[in-house]
Amino acid sequence: MKPSAPDRVARLKAVLFVACLFPLIRLLWLGLSGGLGANPIEFITRSTGTWTLVFLLLTLTVTPLRRLAGWPWLIRLRRMAGLYAFFYALLHFTTYIWLDQFFDLPAIVKDIGKRPFITVGFTAFVLLLPLAATSTDAMVRRLGGKRWRQLHRLVYFIAGCGVIHYWWLVKKDISQPLLYAGALALLLAARAAFAVARSWVVVDRGRQPQQNPNL
Repeated sequence: MKPSAPDRVARLKAVLFVACLFPLIRLLWLGLSGGLGANPIEFITRSTGTWTLVFLLLTLTVTPLRRLAGWPWLIRLRRMAGLYAFFYALLHFTTYIWLDQFFDLPAIVKDIGKRPFITVGFTAFVLLLPLAATSTDAMVRRLGGKRWRQLHRLVYFIAGCGVIHYWWLVKKDISQPLLYAGALALLLAARAAFAVARSWVVVDRGRQPQQNPNL
């Protein structure tokens, strides 16, 4: 018997859930095998930060891809991608405050205020917290669909902060940050294009002659 569409999506989600853990499994494997290089803390920090940005961009890709391809089921994968973005951001932040700063709060506060790329990165992490906290169906109902969507539009700003954080971190070789910046620019352009198209549809509908119900 051929599985139904919901069953296929559920299986795909299960496969992707495991696949999204691969960066963490890879880090653990490299750590156990001595493959983290001469500066393991920097390696872990860069890896978790990069995957945070990748999952943020994947989250933003779901809606335009769903509209272009006509795959409504893709929306069911967006929440998982967003939560994985938060998961790797949490690992990234934990690496910084634990392995890099050893929970030295005064030093962390000073570092956040002194180095702009850390200021921007910390801002992005703080803004991710309410998005992760309101990711459940219960919170969607509590906030209401409109307010929930307004709150979660912060993800575009957060992704922008992530790109800037990466850009200011590398300083010289900006090839990778430039790639992520280009991807984000395309996603923002797609969002703007869909908004314009939607407004045209509304205007066209408004111009259509209304039928007289008494005729």
